[in-house]
Amino acid sequence: MNFRQFAFNNVLRKKRTYAAHFMSSAFAVMIFFIYAVLLYHPSLQGQLAASSDTASILGTMGLKISQYFIFIFSFLFLLYSASAFLKVRKREFGILMMLGMSDKQRNRLVFVENMIIGLVSILAGIGTGILFTKLFLLISERLLMLEEGLDFYVPFQAVWTTAGAFFLLFLVISLLTSRIGRRHQPLDLIKSDEKPREEPKASLWLSLLAVVLLLSGYGMVFYFVLGKAFSIILLSAAIGCVVLGTYFLFTQLSVYAIRAFKKRERLFFRKINLLTLSDLAYRMRDNANMFFMVATVTAVAFCGIGSCLAVGDPNLSEKKNPYAFTYTSQPSNPDEQKHLQEIESRLAEGGFTYERASNSFKYTDNGMAIVKLSEFNRLAAALGYEQETLSGPGEAIIASGVSSRANKLIAFEPVVSIGPETANGGAEELKVKKRSTFFILLQYSDTLVVTDELFDSLAVRETEGWEEPTNYYFVVTEWEKTMSIARELESAILMPEDGAYYFSALVLDWHADKQLNGMLLIISVLVGVVFFTFAASFIYFRLYADLERDEKQYQMISKLGLSGRELNKLVSRQLVLMFFLPFAVAMIHSGVAFINIKLLVQFPMLGNAIGIYISFFLIQLTYFFMIRWRYLRHMQLKLS
Repeated sequence: MNFRQFAFNNVLRKKRTYAAHFMSSAFAVMIFFIYAVLLYHPSLQGQLAASSDTASILGTMGLKISQYFIFIFSFLFLLYSASAFLKVRKREFGILMMLGMSDKQRNRLVFVENMIIGLVSILAGIGTGILFTKLFLLISERLLMLEEGLDFYVPFQAVWTTAGAFFLLFLVISLLTSRIGRRHQPLDLIKSDEKPREEPKASLWLSLLAVVLLLSGYGMVFYFVLGKAFSIILLSAAIGCVVLGTYFLFTQLSVYAIRAFKKRERLFFRKINLLTLSDLAYRMRDNANMFFMVATVTAVAFCGIGSCLAVGDPNLSEKKNPYAFTYTSQPSNPDEQKHLQEIESRLAEGGFTYERASNSFKYTDNGMAIVKLSEFNRLAAALGYEQETLSGPGEAIIASGVSSRANKLIAFEPVVSIGPETANGGAEELKVKKRSTFFILLQYSDTLVVTDELFDSLAVRETEGWEEPTNYYFVVTEWEKTMSIARELESAILMPEDGAYYFSALVLDWHADKQLNGMLLIISVLVGVVFFTFAASFIYFRLYADLERDEKQYQMISKLGLSGRELNKLVSRQLVLMFFLPFAVAMIHSGVAFINIKLLVQFPMLGNAIGIYISFFLIQLTYFFMIRWRYLRHMQLKLS
């Protein structure tokens, strides 16, 4: 048996330990390859460019950044895993060195083993990626709303890019890991597993600091939203406090809490709690960094996916603009009636029922918009809202703009003075009757609704080269189905250079937002799943890295009377904590983020959040039961 065969057999003998490492590596290669296929797919780039230059540019940039992100994170993950594997194998290396293996041969053995795993991972990842390419293309064309679809296509550039990038990655990882731990003496390596572990320690002050940092971070985020303190420095400080607080939560507070439970004798000496809490403190200390990374990355994935789902919701687009078509026309526009008839005829041919309304604004000297009551009520009727009434020219209603709708607590003066002066001379003072919060006028700031008589008496503000336009709105119930009509109208009503008129369609704006959101969703979900897989692999490896030690520990305990049922309960408790504690922390972090996003954009996030949590929880639960079954089965075989 030559050296390469010895290294290959080493990998086969430890296939159970290397399984998660291999599968995570192959999965990262597969996702990287899928991104490369999307990046180099000619039809995808062509259709995105045809829909929107912005979507095409951002899509290309997003896919490239995601590839870099996965590549960098894969490098860190594989370096950590490979280093951890070497620590577990100290005893094995010590025996081999006692049998005559030199440092150079040891380095070569580690290098060859890592390259074997790397090359097989590359082949498996690209092969699996090719098998699932059509599925991902179908999902992508649906998310990106591509009308022409995406044909099955595997660009050779994607294959060579993926293979080259990860070959280089595994080569660097193999070179680095082969040089770790060279100065240990063989006897120290053989006895490494027999050295007693130090008692886990935790600081009370650092534990309290974890709570203070987390609460401070949450408080700053709420102040950022509720206090309208839109400062990037404040938001960065909040994120920094939450991240640092999470680190101290796992490294200090969790260990301190376990030690506090151990001091409660009635709890500590009850049934198997002594074994559970004693071993739990060591596991929390050993896995604190892993828990911190898993919780942080999972929270980021939750927030990214939830935000993308909210942005792509048609209800959010309709919340910004309730009108299917908007046509703005200057008084000098000669094609006004022609274009309006064109819109109506297209809608009639398509079998759509619609409501048409219009309005024009006048402005006070301080820039406040004014609209007449009859036009406001026609818009309200078209949208299905109640009609408003004014008892006379001395009353007015404030129609809330976008800024005030985002914060309904904005107050208004009970009496307002308007100008320019009326035709009869003198400024008007109006008593404000109420504030209407219905989404009717597409104005950022508030609008004053006055009687038709008063509106007609107001002089038009004179600005050189500017005339007050008339806005025409078309309300269509099923506006999401007007894509073909919108594109036909966009081609028929070309935008003039002099700005005499302007046409916009809600479905086109929504389609552009949907494509951008779809690209973000593809990126965030796949990156999130990669992170989630790496996190699960960390847990899997930590379990099997301690498997030999756990076997000896449970064998000794079983001699003292530990039953199989108690063993199952003990292991289940530890696994639940390892699998679901970081998940719970990530849920809390992302939950705070979802609440603030909802307060910021006034759009419900609960449904998206619950869907994300349930989906990832079911995946985590399935993985938990699989690992628990395998772990218990192995332990029971050893103890029998």
